[in-house]
Amino acid sequence: MKAYCISGLGADQRVYDSLDLKYEKVPLNWIKPHKNESLKSYAMRLSQNIDKDEKFIIIGVSFGGLIAVEISKILKPEFTVLISTVEKSSELPIHYRLISKINFIKFLHPKFFNLPFIIASFLFGTKNPLLKDILKDSDLSFTKWAINSLLKWKSKENIENTLRINGTSDLILSSKNQIFK
Repeated sequence: MKAYCISGLGADQRVYDSLDLKYEKVPLNWIKPHKNESLKSYAMRLSQNIDKDEKFIIIGVSFGGLIAVEISKILKPEFTVLISTVEKSSELPIHYRLISKINFIKFLHPKFFNLPFIIASFLFGTKNPLLKDILKDSDLSFTKWAINSLLKWKSKENIENTLRINGTSDLILSSKNQIFK
């Protein structure tokens, strides 16, 4: 069985380097979004990289968890692991929902999303030097699309066979809701 791993916003498969699994880890690398593409549509296109002929699990961290939720609704994996993320749009922090009403993200230049390491390390709850490399390698246009699509995301139902793991230091998408279900 394969474990398809979806990294967080601006990150890549390196976030899974120290994760030891009994399954083969297969990174689902970000693809270029279409203009004004919804999270659901993007997830559907990304899911084309999954081998549906054998059983699989999906692991998503932070923004990658939202994509994992949408893929899980479509493909029904054996199991979905959500790390530092939410499962439904109603679980998004209140300030995200308020920002979505204003809809000003589309007017910001992508360079606005280039966070200094000190701010990013506070928000992500880590001082790991890998974060510096990940930030340096980030595609800011993708980051802008992702934040905008996150703010427009509407997901109301829970998915089946899910393990949720939320830490206490991640301030981006961590849900205060249950850890196991």
